[in-house]
Amino acid sequence: MKSNLIITSCAVALVFLAVALVALTVQPAVTTVSHTESSSYSWYFKPREDGRQPVVADNATFLSQYDNVRYLGSPDSKDLFLTFDVGYENGNTEKILDILKEKKVPAAFFVTGHYVESNPDLIKRMEAEGHLVCNHTLNHKDLSAISSQEEFAAEVDGLAAKYREIVGKEMPKYLRPPEGKYCERMLKIADQEGYTVVFWSFAYKDWLNDEQPDASAAMEKILKRTHPGAVLLLHSNSATNAQILGDVIDKWQADGYTLKSLDDLPAPTAASQVSPSPSSLTAQPATSGT
Repeated sequence: MKSNLIITSCAVALVFLAVALVALTVQPAVTTVSHTESSSYSWYFKPREDGRQPVVADNATFLSQYDNVRYLGSPDSKDLFLTFDVGYENGNTEKILDILKEKKVPAAFFVTGHYVESNPDLIKRMEAEGHLVCNHTLNHKDLSAISSQEEFAAEVDGLAAKYREIVGKEMPKYLRPPEGKYCERMLKIADQEGYTVVFWSFAYKDWLNDEQPDASAAMEKILKRTHPGAVLLLHSNSATNAQILGDVIDKWQADGYTLKSLDDLPAPTAASQVSPSPSSLTAQPATSGT
């Protein structure tokens, strides 16, 4: 009798163990990642080709707390905001400026300390022709790694001082974090210092001189992923961009889009947070170029 009871107890225990093992197999473990003000994030968006705004940075819910962050215009407008990241010169920025002048289109150029020092005439031309010359930091430093307001000032205000020396005016207080890396602490410091942090809702791999995208394929990708309120990130060192920009602008305008200054870019609203379509969307990481 006692032997039967022991056997029954062992059998029940084995059943419970088997159920537990099956549960562990079919239900993946959930890992909780804690967020702190110093947690580093890389900007990304999930591109779509249906004419609607993409989902952006949906892993950083704290963004909605910061009125100084920009990345999308109104989903109900046909406004576009053209921006360039500029780290070094190889002869294509002047071509791009020629096209913008011909088309009477404004743009924002996010420049580094190296570029300001080595290309003062182009910096002056950008400003004189009505473009915004904006902050991409003095040394292209990862701003998510800064630990103090003093470090922020050294990188951001340090570049603004160089611009002031060359142009004789204050640099517009728009900031693009290098490589799209950011943290909540950086956003808070930028807000305290009066800077608007500008990310993007379109970018593509255009920054590698030796791996320039095919012109027709690049134009097709840009146009297919254009959407209302798009903040477009291009690189001014790209020969492909210099080749196709005029035609792209013509097509945008023919499709009813208007290219506007960042000064006209509003803070994102709840309506800007577009839900993904039923099909899965693939996130595009932050560009790793200049």
